[in-house]
Amino acid sequence: MNARTPDIPPPVSPTRSPRIRFPAGATDCHAHVFGPQERYPLLPATHFVPHITDWPQYREMLQRIGCERAVLVQPSVYGTNNAAIETALAQSGIEMRAVAVVSPDITDGELERLNALGFRGIRINTASWTQGLRLTDARRLAERIRHLGWHLQFYANFREQPEVEEILAALPVPIVIDHFGRILTSEGTEAPAFQAVLRLLRRDNCHAKLIGPYFISNQFPHYHDITPFARAMVEVAPDRVVWGTDWPHASAREKMQDDGDLADMLAEWVPDEKLRHKVLVTNPNRLYGFPGA
Repeated sequence: MNARTPDIPPPVSPTRSPRIRFPAGATDCHAHVFGPQERYPLLPATHFVPHITDWPQYREMLQRIGCERAVLVQPSVYGTNNAAIETALAQSGIEMRAVAVVSPDITDGELERLNALGFRGIRINTASWTQGLRLTDARRLAERIRHLGWHLQFYANFREQPEVEEILAALPVPIVIDHFGRILTSEGTEAPAFQAVLRLLRRDNCHAKLIGPYFISNQFPHYHDITPFARAMVEVAPDRVVWGTDWPHASAREKMQDDGDLADMLAEWVPDEKLRHKVLVTNPNRLYGFPGA
């Protein structure tokens, strides 16, 4: 197999040490790892070709920003082959969890195997060009994972798919919204898409990730316009909002940002230290089943 040439920038390295000091047990709740293509083949058609950004590189970044725990999320370019994450889980040496992409007809045995490895959820991605599971798969998968205590994570565009609110509201398992539901800050906090995100967050089973500012704003590099959105989410659901880097930022492209800057952004989004401890420690512990939950 001939390896395809990466067509996105690599992450900024070395990572700048942030000004903010994270508390003990802080968790990066959303990152990806990519290994050599000969070992971890990409799907034939993908919307990006990544650099090798593997567990050792990611661990170095975590240490720089002060995160002691992590959650790896299966990227769309690997489809349902979660092998790169499985390798990272096996060699990590720290407390980690993971979110898989699976086929709609995954066996109970495979779900149990993934659970034993540290997977705690399934990601449904309808916002990327390289798509996988569909919204219509959510209900059946929810019933399949309910006994495991897993959640369904959604990367969906609330602006282009307004039906997502009704579908998510009907699910009988915890749900997680990532990348701010792909709202646009330019439309304001009263826009229908963001209001749909807030309505879901008022439900006891709904969580959201403060992650990926480059998806929703063009105010690179500081994204001050995101602050009212992030604060509104934390105000509505202080016990169900978490934070992540989205390292190595495969979709940032021309907005590639130092993870130290992203860590410092959290201090503006969540200025109260006690609330920030919830976002970084308490909420991830509960959602992913880390020790101390």
